[in-house]
Amino acid sequence: MTQKFNFHELKTSNRLPSPSGTALEIMKLLQHDNVEIEQVAQLIKLDPALSGRILQFSNSASIGAHRSISNIKDAIIMMGMAAVKSFALSLSLVGNDSYNRCPNFNYPAYWSKSLATAVAVSMLSTRERVISSEEAFTLGLLMDIGRLALATAWSESYGECIANTQGDELLKLEQERFAINRNMLTLMLLADWGFLSVHVEALKLCFEPSGESLSKANRLAKQLVFANQVANYCVADEEYRVVLMPDLLIEAARHTFDEAELNTFITDVLKQWQEWGNLINIKTDIRQSSPELGAGKNNLSGLNILVVDDDLMMLARLSKQLTAAGHKVAACKDGDAALKYALENKPELIITNWHMKPMDGIELSKTLHSSTWGSSIYIIMLTSTEEESALIEAFNAGIDDYVTTPLSLKVLLARIRAGQRIITLQREVEKERKDLQRYIAELAVANRRLELMANTDVLTGLSNRRYSLNRLEQEWGSAQRNKRPLSVLMLDLDHFKSVNDSLGHDAGDLVLVHSAKIIKKCARATDIPCRLGGEEFLVICPNTDPKAALLLAERIRQTIEKNQVESVSLLNPMTVSIGVACSVSGNTGWKELITLSDEALYTVKRDKRNAVQLAVQ
Repeated sequence: MTQKFNFHELKTSNRLPSPSGTALEIMKLLQHDNVEIEQVAQLIKLDPALSGRILQFSNSASIGAHRSISNIKDAIIMMGMAAVKSFALSLSLVGNDSYNRCPNFNYPAYWSKSLATAVAVSMLSTRERVISSEEAFTLGLLMDIGRLALATAWSESYGECIANTQGDELLKLEQERFAINRNMLTLMLLADWGFLSVHVEALKLCFEPSGESLSKANRLAKQLVFANQVANYCVADEEYRVVLMPDLLIEAARHTFDEAELNTFITDVLKQWQEWGNLINIKTDIRQSSPELGAGKNNLSGLNILVVDDDLMMLARLSKQLTAAGHKVAACKDGDAALKYALENKPELIITNWHMKPMDGIELSKTLHSSTWGSSIYIIMLTSTEEESALIEAFNAGIDDYVTTPLSLKVLLARIRAGQRIITLQREVEKERKDLQRYIAELAVANRRLELMANTDVLTGLSNRRYSLNRLEQEWGSAQRNKRPLSVLMLDLDHFKSVNDSLGHDAGDLVLVHSAKIIKKCARATDIPCRLGGEEFLVICPNTDPKAALLLAERIRQTIEKNQVESVSLLNPMTVSIGVACSVSGNTGWKELITLSDEALYTVKRDKRNAVQLAVQ
């Protein structure tokens, strides 16, 4: 529906999380059918960090390899190319600093919980195999990626949403504010990145449970739900763990864990979670007293200042004095440590000594000034000289001001206040820029809402006729280019006219809404259910052959027949007739699909109704 259009618009605006570097090249390479393992191995070897992580995962306890894996080729053979692709994709998203823009969104806690979920479901998959542990790890790591996507696409606006709203209320607010919520965005991203349909369907079942089933997707969904509960326990503080344990024991029993087995399992998850955290630089020492991971405001006054000096006494004295002056102060004893701190914490002002080892103040200033993120940091140099050539060198290196030693605290505070005026001005400019971005984003959301209204059937909430025909043409073009099958289901409610004639249009509307909900529930994550008008519905099924289309049609028919409208006394039981048509490799045009499915539907209506018919081509 419109969600696909919205997603495409967001995707082209480069405001969504996306794979980068080696991961992107691996994804491109594996799009070809004749790719050899050696090609993928050579590409992975170009990224030492990814190589190390793949080998580490191949030899981890969750995989349970019978022998030690020491080279990338063996790791790929064991994991499978699909798992390697998704694994590389997920790790390329972890810890990307460009995402850290949304106020009130706790990024370290988000990744910590995501990693705990990944480890838990990966270990579950070795006990109750539904998919491979490698696939499970990736799926667990990305099962809440929609929340990160919202924080990335609409950082300011989403920061306001999560400031005072949590749980289901936040989910509703996301839908109202952005015409999409985190769960829908997660499904779209994973489908776009090439995840298998069973993975997407399992996540859909996590978000919208539809009863017990022995299907692969439903079993995987149960594992993900349990892993998510285990992850909540991992990131909780001791007091909150006591609150979580009763529900965790109930869920564990559904996976045949007794209390002792659950405790052993959690211990193993915690151990691997910490090991993986060290490997891929995700903090695992974060503890939450609340199930929501995004709260917290920064109400600190003054500036965030970093003091750098190899004189520890000077460092301690300056830190104490600047803290007393109302600033938040951090201290580093050399340029290397300062550069690392600045990269992770983005101080607003740095006070650094000139002469230090191994990296002095000049080199630190040059390095910061040469980077995009560091060029806006205000730098004050502490120096014992006022020689013209030395000061020119310092200013050329990127400093903004200097104070001579022996140090006068009054002079230093005056220079800081001068810098603070510039920093405040920078804040105001940045605020105006963000306000403008927010206005543009809100305008885009308003346009998406209008588009949604224009393409949605008001009564049932499904796509309307206008959208369905445009979308069918697009899907047919895609199927033709990629040589994939495309099926359509034409549905017509039996004896519907008698409902309106005998019970009135209000009763007819109830029947239509009830039927639409069933059709939508039966449809797979990739299907597009639509209402053409009256009692006619259309389901567009990308990448679906005739056999699968008939199975879907029969599932819809049986479900409608078994689930009658309780609030309406119908003269005849509610049933549906369905005509099915399929285009293989684009051999049948999209308009012909409509005609063929309509003819098959007519055949059913002419005969006994309440049946499914495949069009003869």
